[in-house]
Order: sequence, then C-alpha cells, then structure tokens
Amino acid sequence: MAKVDDAERLAHMLEYARMAQRISAGRQREHLDTDVEFSLAIVRALEVVGEAAAQVSPAGRARAPGIPWPQIVGLRNRIVHGYDTLDRKRIWDIISADLDPLVTELEKLVPPEPPA
Repeated sequence: MAKVDDAERLAHMLEYARMAQRISAGRQREHLDTDVEFSLAIVRALEVVGEAAAQVSPAGRARAPGIPWPQIVGLRNRIVHGYDTLDRKRIWDIISADLDPLVTELEKLVPPEPPA
C-alpha cells in the first residue's frame, strides 16, 4: 500500500471541512437533534477531518501553527470512542465558529484544483 503524504491528508481535511460547511448551510442547532441523517453526516465529516489531521506528520503540523491540531484530533477521538455521549451543542459550536477559520488555514496549504 502506498504511503499517503501530508499534502493528501491536508487535502482530505479541507475536502471534509468544506463538506461539513455545505451540509450545515441553512441549518439550525436543533437539526442536530431532529434530523438523524444531518447529524450522522456532520459527525462523520468531522471524524474524517480529525482522522486526517492525526495522520499529518509533526513537520506538516509545524507548517500550520494556526490549526488547532490537538483539538481536532481530540474531537475525532471523542467521536469514535464517546459516540454515545457527544455534546451536540459543542458539535454545533464547531460547525458555526470553527470550520470557517479551519478552511481558511487549510486553503493556505492546499493548492487549488486545476480547472477541468
């Protein structure tokens, strides 16, 4: 199996952070409680962001000190190991306050896709 490099992990983080933004657009906090598919999609997107972050090398992380690496990886661990006690208010806070700055930081690191 080929080793995945930091550039690909950062691209995965950006892709899934953007996906979480798209999925949550026009939604409200209550939707995390009432729409199972929405909740599952958001939690899964955040899980992938955290898993990809966990795979970025220390050197890759050092290139992006504006990214809260321990918190992102910690959220992934909380999602995976504490799935039955997730704080939906915290998930909403991440969606509404933390995704935009994360995407901005990742966009500095990930080159744009060439036009098709």
